[in-house]
Amino acid sequence: MATTSEDVWRLLAELTAAQKETDKQLKELGKQIGGLGAKFGSFTEGLALPSMETILGQQFGMEVISPSVRVSKEGQHLEIDVLAYSNGELNTAYIVEVKSHVRQEDITQLKSILQRFRRFFPEHKDKKLYGILAAVDLSPELREKILQEGFYVARIHDQVFELDIPDNFQPQTY
Repeated sequence: MATTSEDVWRLLAELTAAQKETDKQLKELGKQIGGLGAKFGSFTEGLALPSMETILGQQFGMEVISPSVRVSKEGQHLEIDVLAYSNGELNTAYIVEVKSHVRQEDITQLKSILQRFRRFFPEHKDKKLYGILAAVDLSPELREKILQEGFYVARIHDQVFELDIPDNFQPQTY
């Protein structure tokens, strides 16, 4: 069977069209996967909120507990899964980051949020500030790293998040 240059060009055009269609489908699949990831993150945050409200209110005495706090200032943005604070004698604030599966960069992210917090919330500049990493899935090694950073660890147990810290734990104040 002889192939003419016309046949080669036709085949090339068909391949190019097929590649464009494949690229379009992959892009759409990427959007869908990204959407699922965001929904799962929101689901995890929703799962953690009732337990974190109990911990923050009853164990730490926080008066205000706000889920999903977003602030923008001078072109910069900060997102906090849960912000809790108390004025008066306690004069303390807690930032909670909720993760389904903790990675090293999540520890770095929480540290960054704590370090930038007062720039976004000058009204809380005099408060003691603490971090809590609430996780569904967490390796023992990462738990130790989180504790070494001075962050509280909260883990899910029987569908309820509980603090998972040693008796001698000393949290880091930011």
